[in-house]
Amino acid sequence: MNKSTLALAVAVGVMAQQAGAAGFIEDSKATLGLRNFYINTDNRDSAAGTAANKRAGVQSKNEEWGQGFDLRFISGYTQGTVGFGIDAIGLLGVRLDSGGGTNGATATSYGGTVFPSKSNGEAVDNFSSLGLTAKAKISQTELKLGTLQPKNPVIVTNDGRLLPQTWQGGQITSGDIKDLTLVGGQIEAVKGRNSSNNEQLSIGGANAHTITGRDSNKFIYAGGDYKITKDLTAQYYYGNLEDFYKQHFLGLVHNWAIGPGVLKSDLRYFNSSDDGANGHDPLYYSSGNYDGVASGKGKVDNNLYSGLFLYTVAGHTFGGGYQVSNGSSDFPWLNQGDGSSNYTITDMQIQKFGRAGERTWQARYSYDFAKIGVPGLTAGLVYLRGDNIDTVSGTRPYPESGSGRSEWERDLTVGYVVPEGPLKNLGLMWKNAMWRNDIPGQRDQDENRLIVSYSIPLL
Repeated sequence: MNKSTLALAVAVGVMAQQAGAAGFIEDSKATLGLRNFYINTDNRDSAAGTAANKRAGVQSKNEEWGQGFDLRFISGYTQGTVGFGIDAIGLLGVRLDSGGGTNGATATSYGGTVFPSKSNGEAVDNFSSLGLTAKAKISQTELKLGTLQPKNPVIVTNDGRLLPQTWQGGQITSGDIKDLTLVGGQIEAVKGRNSSNNEQLSIGGANAHTITGRDSNKFIYAGGDYKITKDLTAQYYYGNLEDFYKQHFLGLVHNWAIGPGVLKSDLRYFNSSDDGANGHDPLYYSSGNYDGVASGKGKVDNNLYSGLFLYTVAGHTFGGGYQVSNGSSDFPWLNQGDGSSNYTITDMQIQKFGRAGERTWQARYSYDFAKIGVPGLTAGLVYLRGDNIDTVSGTRPYPESGSGRSEWERDLTVGYVVPEGPLKNLGLMWKNAMWRNDIPGQRDQDENRLIVSYSIPLL
């Protein structure tokens, strides 16, 4: 039994003795979330259809459709100086279609785009998981042990498919100091968005799902948000994935009323360096651009700077941003190779735009149709272009490719949430994305997602 599981068992035992106390039941909430999710990815590069790629399981089209159930119970706290409680999350994904074998599974993966795979590569009929979280609270400081879904600059929970990603570990959050929110934690395992099993942690280039993949069972993080004024917030966070990388984050967010609208400025800086085995063991290396190495892999070495500026007025939001990824490695984040998110302004529907040397600019526009009498209807468009990407030549002595490579992505999102009536909060969404590139070994993609969601309060 690992440390977090033992601590969870002890905490649950203490809490169970006081479960009848006022507040535990009265403040409890339970909801059932329903999500119907369809995804179709067209890998437009003709190389996807070659005999070699077919033998490797590379498909020209990935397509899956499923129904997800997300049952959550959030308890209140028992009375007393220290309040105790427990949360639970139950997840179930039911396959409706896997595209006749085009579920996205490859020879080196254990699952497809949405569902885990059987030993023959076919999608499973269903998959499920259960997570429990014990919690304790003193004043405005809260400790949680068990299943977590953290979201901060150095660890982000992915919820981009049928079911969300979950993590195992402990986290403490404190708001006892005015205008300052502090958080710290340790993660030992992760359950992917297309998995029922906990697994250890890794990064791009050393993903544990590859034959030589390596992983870690310890990611620690800490940091805080400080409201300098009501419109200006400063952030600092630190993350360390043992044997892979150390990461420092600085952020500044400002809202400025200009004329009839508000300008939001979001400035971010990440400094990432190697830790432990990543500094000397090729099996732990990150993807990137290392001259003379056929794979292009090496130790983590990345500085990422970005700024995003959004001006909102009368339902319109106009935005633009720029990001620079300096260093020999790609930008590192917790990435097991089964779908993940990071806290960059370029984390898009298909790509992340954080490759070694990459310079990315973006333009955004969105509109809230409530301003013209259609509440609940929204639409948004994002275009990004990244260039100066460093890659390694495929021929000896494997020098840097020289001219730099480029990529671009266009994302379109249209959503509608029923604002009132018997179907209130029923959500409909269409997400369409195009990605084009001239990066060796990468395929162009077109992708569509159709999502129908509904939440039913039970308590």
